[in-house]
Amino acid sequence: MAAASCLLSEDQFLCPICMDVFTNPVTIPCGHNFCKNCVTTHFDITTPWKCPLCQEVFLQRPELRVNTFISEMVVQFREEAQQMMSSSSEQQAAKPGDVLCNFCTGTNRKALKSCLVCLASYCETHLEHHLTVSALKTHPLINPTENLEDKICTEHKKPYEFFCKTDKACVCILCTYSDHKTHEIIPLTEKYEENNVQLGTEEAKIQQMIKERQLKVQEIQHSVELSKDSAQRNITKSVEVFTALTESVQRNLDKVIEDIEDKQTTTEKQAEDFIKELKREISELEKRSTEVELLSHAVTDLHLFHSLPFLKDTSPLKDWTEISLQPPTYEISVVTTAIQLQEELSQEISALAKAELEIVQQFAVDVTLDPDTAHPHITLSDDEKQAMPSDVKKALQDNPERFSVNPCVLGKQSFSSGRFYFEVQVKGKTEWDLGVVRESIDRKADVPLSPEDGYWTIWLRKRNRFRALDETPVNLPLKCRPQKVGVFVDYEEGLVSFYDVGSSALIYSFIGCRFNDKLLPYFNPGLSDGGKNAAPLIITSVRHNM
Repeated sequence: MAAASCLLSEDQFLCPICMDVFTNPVTIPCGHNFCKNCVTTHFDITTPWKCPLCQEVFLQRPELRVNTFISEMVVQFREEAQQMMSSSSEQQAAKPGDVLCNFCTGTNRKALKSCLVCLASYCETHLEHHLTVSALKTHPLINPTENLEDKICTEHKKPYEFFCKTDKACVCILCTYSDHKTHEIIPLTEKYEENNVQLGTEEAKIQQMIKERQLKVQEIQHSVELSKDSAQRNITKSVEVFTALTESVQRNLDKVIEDIEDKQTTTEKQAEDFIKELKREISELEKRSTEVELLSHAVTDLHLFHSLPFLKDTSPLKDWTEISLQPPTYEISVVTTAIQLQEELSQEISALAKAELEIVQQFAVDVTLDPDTAHPHITLSDDEKQAMPSDVKKALQDNPERFSVNPCVLGKQSFSSGRFYFEVQVKGKTEWDLGVVRESIDRKADVPLSPEDGYWTIWLRKRNRFRALDETPVNLPLKCRPQKVGVFVDYEEGLVSFYDVGSSALIYSFIGCRFNDKLLPYFNPGLSDGGKNAAPLIITSVRHNM
């Protein structure tokens, strides 16, 4: 056993996480060993649970079992290491960078302490007098230090034993009776303790910051993994969708080509039949022409008279005046097939749009209306979820946040990062504006609704005229009037999208937007128009489409 212990080295007892000698070593199901505290902390902050070494994933949090064998070996190793250190650590030859004993001759040995009175450093052997001789026991000893003269007062040639808090300087005993007599003086050891406490606090703060950043690294890495998984799923789905569309296009193209070729074959067959019959008639007519020519050279009128009945008996010929070869209408096949393909594409796009809407609905936020921004012609409900146009202008305080010209109101909630989504019921209205705006927009003037002026909106006018108010306004030929509109924003991506929630269809997207301010939800219920547009805009709770 003793021989075996000589072969033990520190590398054999290092925890793979903290890289220090094991403390309370435990084993996890895959067979690897760690400090109990290290692996417990690892599993506290890591999901799913993986072995830090082999990355084996565990469905349940692994049970930690004490490794008694390694525990005993670690205890033995620590005892042997301690014995070795006690016998030789302080008497070993000095290494580069160590403070040397000033009294050793021959081999340079490492100093154990430095004396501020003697201005010298001592190894364990030469330090013995300072520990045993009464006159030397009063000398202040410090950890081995180079340039001991810097520890001595240049004016009084006494060691620095105090710290002047007034001048923030080290002073000797005589300084406290002269220049620093009225100053706040504390023992230098107390200052060292204060510094150590301060350094300890700073170290703890730094370690906490390191831990927070390590956790943030793990969080970001986890986000990258989630993003990678999501990207792969979307790539797979995209390949499936576009492969199906490509195959559908190819099938329809093959069908069109086959139909055109069949029509062309039929046309060619009909042409061959016409030509064959025409050639037969031409042959017959040529034969008759020959006979007529022969008769024209008859010797007597009697011979001609007897031959004429035979000419009249010739079979009648077809009247080709109304007969023609009409080329087939190939375009009908192309258009019909294209319409069928368009329907297939429309169904696939609808399915994709529904899936996209379900994704953005996951970023739903609770939006309420801000009464401090509401135009005097707007009435808000008590729950601040409805904005109703009013024919009566209310007497409201004209604060800087309130709209003065257009009948608008903003949401209370502002957003300067991330993604958010909300839905608004527009049922029964003949006009409205919806979207998001920069917090810094001018609320006292009639400003054009455009991204340049801080507006990303769409609107309805005259019951069925929809428009996206982009840099160049875009008319939106919607198949049906939305009853509920969803608004989605990806701040970092620079994206604002509008959805018809009922049909799960994308209405319009502003892309490549540059947001340099907080964004606020924007609502304009329009004017009442004699009651024709009296219905309110209603912020509704988000229900995922099934």
